[in-house]
Amino acid sequence: MSNIIYIEYAFIVAPVQPTSDILIAELGEIGFESFVENENGVLAYIQKTDWQEARINEVEILKNENFKIEYTVKEIEQENWNATWEENFKPIQVDDACVVRAPFHDTPAVNYDIVIEPKMSFGTGHHETTFMMLKHILENDFKGKSVLDMGSGTGVLAILTAMKGASPVEAIDIDNWCYLNAKENVERNGFPNIQVLEGDASLLEGKKFDVIIANINRNILLADIPKYAKCLHPGGSLFLSGFYQEDLNMISGKCEEHSLKFEKNLEKNNWVAAKYVF
Repeated sequence: MSNIIYIEYAFIVAPVQPTSDILIAELGEIGFESFVENENGVLAYIQKTDWQEARINEVEILKNENFKIEYTVKEIEQENWNATWEENFKPIQVDDACVVRAPFHDTPAVNYDIVIEPKMSFGTGHHETTFMMLKHILENDFKGKSVLDMGSGTGVLAILTAMKGASPVEAIDIDNWCYLNAKENVERNGFPNIQVLEGDASLLEGKKFDVIIANINRNILLADIPKYAKCLHPGGSLFLSGFYQEDLNMISGKCEEHSLKFEKNLEKNNWVAAKYVF
């Protein structure tokens, strides 16, 4: 993996919010796989072999005169990623119960202390969707429940459910680097029994869970909600995030088609994390 070259786009934006959120969402649609937010904007990463420079013209917010966005581009080798995120990664605290931190941060006095090295994976808790999903997990009972974390990224959501007593727990991501990184992180946090798999929703055939968590994006969620519904035990819960407030009705409508009833949602900076029950 050490010879993989990434393209880094360093965006300086104004105003920082909501510009950064919109920018991340649009970059994600064209294949960017990792982001680091900072006080000036966003660092965005994509593998060099996957990138065509002309595709940056598909990012609509760059053409919007209401936002000021400047950027520079450079290549970065994967082994340099640690230095990049160490410079930018600050601990994230959710309520008074959970902290997501790196190994070099001090140990906090909380019930759930999650230690991750995100490397090129998504899901540090900095992004609103991950933060809200962590909050959902804190607010719900997971003891003895079987859980699927779909689009698991760093594995942080799967790890928190295991900390809250979920078992068995399965984490799936289509990206090889996320798969490898999640395997490292579940081991690091003392949960080697979390099963980490590389792939997509096709891996769900014949499986059943009490809880499914999916923090991906709107289009993938809409395509995969029917598969999630088939995999839920009666009375099971589905937590979805990765979409905006204006997409909630569309997501809820698709869920209702498959007997999933909306229960509640959290919202942060127009991002939504919703809970449905089967």
